[in-house]
Amino acid sequence: MKLTKIEPKYIKKHNPRVGLITLASDFRIEKDFNNVIYGKGIDLYCNRIHCYNPLTNETLKKMADDIPKVTKDILPDQKLDCVAYGCTSGTIAAGYQSVFDRVNLAKPNTKVTTPITSAINALKILKIKKLSIFTPYTDEINQSVINYFKKENIEITQLTYFDIASDLDIGKVDPEHLFDVLSKIDLSNSDALFVSCTALPVLSIIKDLEKKNGKIVLSSNQTLIWDTLKNINYNNKVEGFGKLFNN
Repeated sequence: MKLTKIEPKYIKKHNPRVGLITLASDFRIEKDFNNVIYGKGIDLYCNRIHCYNPLTNETLKKMADDIPKVTKDILPDQKLDCVAYGCTSGTIAAGYQSVFDRVNLAKPNTKVTTPITSAINALKILKIKKLSIFTPYTDEINQSVINYFKKENIEITQLTYFDIASDLDIGKVDPEHLFDVLSKIDLSNSDALFVSCTALPVLSIIKDLEKKNGKIVLSSNQTLIWDTLKNINYNNKVEGFGKLFNN
């Protein structure tokens, strides 16, 4: 038998690489990322992090302990251009700096974005000062969300919420019902509506909500994806997912 050894030739360039850390129980976030970045020459690599139910500030903070291992297992020993930590309330509970430091333990010199910090970035770009908030959370987590925005000098004009304690149940919310609920919120005293939680099916209805309500609508996944694109220097226009992507 003849044996022939051939030297492989490796690619020298690759697409921007995004690492996504998603809650183990999240039905939605990967779909939203893929719907936005499809056909744009961006590579998405996901890993799931253990989620504790019921959701409390304590369990959300505890979840962050697993970030280094989960991050390390996304393309081991390979560089990522940006890591998106897919938990709004989890970032608030642990603190952005803690999330950033834990990601960079596994992937040094990596940009990090989160839903809540990306939302603040979006509000600053859009010059929004008065905000209505919708969440699926319990009151304990709602208060943490409100306080986070207040510390950033954002006035919260109202809060509407579902009071769901399990992330699995949040992911099962009917998008048609959600649209009906969100479209009935009075935004007359607000500059915009922010819908918190990466597990809610919001992204696909934002365009129609903005048309119906006449106000800017932001969501955790929308701002997270928008900020991720900024971090990898993707500046092309994105259609169909809200006015934020025009900025």
